[in-house]
Amino acid sequence: MPSSVPNQEGSQELLDIDRFIHEPARLMILTYLYTIESADFVFLMRLTGLTWGNLSSHLSKVEQAGYVEIEKQFANKKPHTMIRLTQQGRVALRAYRQTMQRVLNALPDE
Repeated sequence: MPSSVPNQEGSQELLDIDRFIHEPARLMILTYLYTIESADFVFLMRLTGLTWGNLSSHLSKVEQAGYVEIEKQFANKKPHTMIRLTQQGRVALRAYRQTMQRVLNALPDE
């Protein structure tokens, strides 16, 4: 076990982390959407490995937070759902990344 502990600055940063984004499934969803313009529901489900219900639940939460925009349409009489990251979602994910980088950089070297 290391003899030193993270400094207070790193600890405070960790306390301030966006816990909403920090949840693994939501982090994965937002990270994928950050790199692509938009994705349909089935593509995102396959990419993340989440079940239909689990992905749907997390997407509802990130939509309510304003991090994604969900557009539901019909294509050939079948429902088609497109998801894209909003500007607010991009800003939040960048801030999360910067905070995590500061937290990890505050860890002592072994």
